Amino acid sequence: MQERSSVADLVRSLKGDLNRYSPGEKLPSSRALVERHRVSPVTVSRALARLAAEGLVVTRPGAGAFRAQPRTDPATVDTSWQEVALSADAAEAVPRAVDAAGVLVTLAAPPPGVIEFNGGYLHPSLQPERAMAAALARAGRRPGAWGRPPTDGLPELRDWFARGIGPGFTAAEVLVTAGGQSALTTALRALAPPGTPVLVESPTYPGMLAIARAAGLRPVPVPAEPAHGVRPDLLAEAFRATGARIFVTQPLFQNPTGAVLAPDRRGEVLGIARAAGAFVVEDDFARRLVHADAGPLPATLAADDPAGVVVHVCSLTKATSPSLRVGALAARGPVLERLRAIHVVDNFFVPRPLQETALELVGAPAWNRHLRSVAAELKTRRDTMTAALRLRLPELALPHVPAGGHHLWLRLPDGTDETALVAAALRAGVAVAPGRPYFSAEPPAGHIRLSFAGVAGAAEITEGIRRLRTACDETLDRGTG
Repeated sequence: MQERSSVADLVRSLKGDLNRYSPGEKLPSSRALVERHRVSPVTVSRALARLAAEGLVVTRPGAGAFRAQPRTDPATVDTSWQEVALSADAAEAVPRAVDAAGVLVTLAAPPPGVIEFNGGYLHPSLQPERAMAAALARAGRRPGAWGRPPTDGLPELRDWFARGIGPGFTAAEVLVTAGGQSALTTALRALAPPGTPVLVESPTYPGMLAIARAAGLRPVPVPAEPAHGVRPDLLAEAFRATGARIFVTQPLFQNPTGAVLAPDRRGEVLGIARAAGAFVVEDDFARRLVHADAGPLPATLAADDPAGVVVHVCSLTKATSPSLRVGALAARGPVLERLRAIHVVDNFFVPRPLQETALELVGAPAWNRHLRSVAAELKTRRDTMTAALRLRLPELALPHVPAGGHHLWLRLPDGTDETALVAAALRAGVAVAPGRPYFSAEPPAGHIRLSFAGVAGAAEITEGIRRLRTACDETLDRGTG
């Protein structure tokens, strides 16, 4: 946190100094900046990299950093032709719509001083940074670590994923992917041609909705209950009404509701899909984000599927670091070959050093210690946030307190302007995720999602809820006045 803040401070300072230099003029050396601003060389390097990314400076190895030439005024560049080119798919049954807004809400870092309740990853204090660094160092020394890996992934890593999916799965049925998002993209492209419907839980993960729409698919919502998951009767009706051949589900600690698919619904969901001649894409993203009080976890849907209905997706990213983008796709039958073909065309392969690092990490004694530590800390944070909400914000409905995952899903009072509340929260110093992007159709009410994993600890959670109370006072008063 301190290093990140130092970089931001230096960036602001350097921006203020840039007008002293003419375009193309050399800036002070890195050593001079270290001495002048009393920061580390790493901080200087990162600050210059940010300025270069913004087009304000140009860095030349061995020569230094220079003020960039003024950018061409966008108003003088005629890009009107692109409107025609990008709308060329308008004649398709379902035009492609590439909208990353729902994903960027959880990826964009909030301004300094804002408490991050909108995050989708573990706070650095929860990440196994030392274990990952040690694993990376060991991986780099492995013979052939920088060579080309098998396109399906390292056999040992595929075997590790297969054992986690359930009995009977083998390495031959697993593909290593560049994280869960990449695996979902491959699965949707493989299973549904453009213009066709795809059944999704409502509400559901915005990143998956973005993938579907970008592929020209039409997401069709199937209501899910906050504690028990998707309703099988409505799922069967949706298959009959749409002719869909794919249903995407998160049966364990669903995002955003935290629901676990009820035991009596698991077999029913698989039977309904099989009767419809359809696949079930199981996004098992939160299995390693279980809380300490969860008890035994249900098996994956893939483990209970003898007919090859389930295409399983999982990832190491959520339980480790946003940058350890290593996941897996698993399937049985001819569909595996189609998944493999699309995966190879899109990615060739996942970089071998990253796979070797993942293999070293999950094989080390520190891995299980990390998972136990995360389970205990997530429970503490969940309990802290739940207690603070019930004390300070009882008007926000919390229909389900999950035993896994990293967030709570809250329903706003009827008539609340969700957009206004999210904006007021940011002004009050806390970033929250709006509920609208989690719905593929009109939402039944306003919602917000609060993550307790991306903050520094319990004290920051308590302060964040206090700030959210301020935002609610402003917004709710306005809505009822």
